[in-house]
Amino acid sequence: MNILLLGGYGVFGARLARLLVADGHDVCIAGRNHEKARTYAQELGCRAIRLDRSGSLDVLEGYDVVVDAAGPFHAYGDDPYRLARAAIAAGVHYLDLSDNADFCAGISALDAEARGAGLCVLSGLSSVPALSSAAVRALAGDDVPAVIDTAILPGNRAPRGLSVMQSILSQAGRPMPVWRGKRWERAYGWSAPADYTLPDGLVRQGWQIEVPDQRLFPAHFGAETVRFRAGLELAVMRYGLALFAALRRMVPVPVTPSVVRLFKALADLLAPFGTGRGGMSVSITTRHEIRSWRLLAEDGDGPFIPAVAARALLRRPELPIGAGPAVEAITLAEAEAAMGDLRVVTERVVSPISPIFTRALGPDFNALPEEIQAIHLTLDVSRWEGRCEVRRGVGLWPRLLCAIFRFPQDTPDVAVEVIKTVTPRGETWLRKFGRNAFRSHLSVDTTGLRERFGPFSFSIGLEVRDGALHYPVTAGHIGPVRLPRWLLPVSVAREFVSDGKFHFDVALLAPVTKALLVRYRGFLAAREADDPRGLPPMS
Repeated sequence: MNILLLGGYGVFGARLARLLVADGHDVCIAGRNHEKARTYAQELGCRAIRLDRSGSLDVLEGYDVVVDAAGPFHAYGDDPYRLARAAIAAGVHYLDLSDNADFCAGISALDAEARGAGLCVLSGLSSVPALSSAAVRALAGDDVPAVIDTAILPGNRAPRGLSVMQSILSQAGRPMPVWRGKRWERAYGWSAPADYTLPDGLVRQGWQIEVPDQRLFPAHFGAETVRFRAGLELAVMRYGLALFAALRRMVPVPVTPSVVRLFKALADLLAPFGTGRGGMSVSITTRHEIRSWRLLAEDGDGPFIPAVAARALLRRPELPIGAGPAVEAITLAEAEAAMGDLRVVTERVVSPISPIFTRALGPDFNALPEEIQAIHLTLDVSRWEGRCEVRRGVGLWPRLLCAIFRFPQDTPDVAVEVIKTVTPRGETWLRKFGRNAFRSHLSVDTTGLRERFGPFSFSIGLEVRDGALHYPVTAGHIGPVRLPRWLLPVSVAREFVSDGKFHFDVALLAPVTKALLVRYRGFLAAREADDPRGLPPMS
């Protein structure tokens, strides 16, 4: 194909140019800096021209495909799709390597024009969302993934372009929408670090940023939760950026070109440290297991990975017609074939999962009614709502304990919400009774289920009896100190099904006196999901 590659001398564009020339395409490298374009084109043995996307685009005519690898795509101004529209008008296919969520999602507005012209117009033909979505589909098959978790974790010696740095810095500390537990939540750029394992046992840390995946995957794959993180190999860079993000949460520090250049200079000073090993991880969680696809690029080949999706698509004899984000634009098999001449290894790993109640109950869990099982099969975040009645005990001792544990006030009827969040150690339950809320942390150890309220923890001897789940307290601790039995509360608590609904009836009796501490009873149902195609305001 005759391909015009805008930004073909940048960090990722240069790699794409090298791959396309190796595949036999007729490539012309374009950009505002004609000297850089010409020098690199001479190295590859291809052509070069000067092209500014804000200037005349008449030169597009005569090419089969134009690829925008320049960016930063979030800074394309009032007419972000000017190049794509010009390509359609010239009868040229358009592809780009955008990782900006708004830009990637918005290109669907050109679908009618692209189809009318019989052209392919795809945005995000890069590591995200093209490669990540290909991996999700390969892992999920016909299953609906409950959780999608992706991370890109480059080595420190990988080159850093100004466009990528500007994209990350502009997100640091700023609000962003994330899809968790079928609801849109507010998060912040470069937050919530987590560890990821790559091939060869390499462990890297990733931090939350926004890419097209969070915007597009909830509706496309039907996932309950979609996560994405990016990493930096050196801790000083990760935590330095975290400090910058924290500052921007308090003060709206603008990310000007001088700020980007300053961070680029600091990163260049640290370039000799770390390694040239980087990778990518894509995992999905189903009801029974976690399936992962992991990639490790050696010897500095990591920056080729964002170019792999475009290479794979351009190996096809025909391109798909229409405009939209490049979700499932290629298959994982095509992507892996396009990595064949790179120093890259990939692997697939499957590991079983077992929510805490299935571990605590063992085979007895399957004897529970479906309505009770469902509420205890949280894979990331689940939300439940209903109504209940609350009755508190009388007297100084019950009132004091209710205040310490933040139990709800007396009420004949109140809205109740329970939010369950999976943690590395188990689950956190946030119970909301109207404006009153209290939180506990549940885990499983050798003795069974354990529930912690601040410094107090209690062992729960779960029992399945008469189709209900009972929660008797069998032991307690304050910190490491075991409580004597006379200091234990008595739990007369059960979950049951009535009229096809999940119900709870929890009565707690105070330690020592065994007088009523609190009793709350009512019902819960799964909270209605948000529209995965809608977004909450982030301002």
